[in-house]
Amino acid sequence: MSQNLVLMLLGGALLRISAFSTIYVNYVKPGFRPFLVAAGLVIFVIGLLGLVRRTAPGDHDGDCDHHGPRVAWLLCLPVFAVFLIAPPALGSFAAARSDAPPPRPQALDAYAPLKGDEPAEMPMSEFIGRVFSDSSQTLKGRTVRLTGFVTPSRKKGQWYVTRMQLACCAADAYALKVIVRDAPPPKPDTWVEVTGTWVPTEVDEDTTGVVHAELAAVDVKPVAAPSEPYE
Repeated sequence: MSQNLVLMLLGGALLRISAFSTIYVNYVKPGFRPFLVAAGLVIFVIGLLGLVRRTAPGDHDGDCDHHGPRVAWLLCLPVFAVFLIAPPALGSFAAARSDAPPPRPQALDAYAPLKGDEPAEMPMSEFIGRVFSDSSQTLKGRTVRLTGFVTPSRKKGQWYVTRMQLACCAADAYALKVIVRDAPPPKPDTWVEVTGTWVPTEVDEDTTGVVHAELAAVDVKPVAAPSEPYE
């Protein structure tokens, strides 16, 4: 019987984070929602059917459950953790330990010129792509606006505005980080909207290590965390 209850709890936990809330976007891309809901329903129904069969009149197989190890109930602890303390989205702790080179598009000049005179709001990945892969330098002299969370830097006088990007789930996430200059650092993990101008960075073929895009801030404003924390 304990196995059936564990299955029901696991299915219920999946349904709670996917069907009845948006907590699931802390772990996977939004497109996985139908699969999580379906998996939660299947697991819950399997556990429920097993429990009904065990407790049906005339079924004596359920007696053997009393001889099972009680330590098996510890399997429920991770499920209760999902119900009571859902882990948050990845933040500055994970970003500080992810120092992969920024993704660079295969084709150059793949970006259209920025239109209008207002600050151009764009995803972190697009800004990084324009910095490193746009020979037309469409960012030159333009004011842009980036939204992300604060990650501390080891170098004095700078910090990172960061957004995690997923290929599939949180296990393969990597950080998109842009150096912010000319602004005092807010508290780590604070979501901010940074308005500023691109700081050109010289990148030689012999450069070793990771080179990050840079932004000279003219305004930093705290904002609420977005409903979808990842790009």
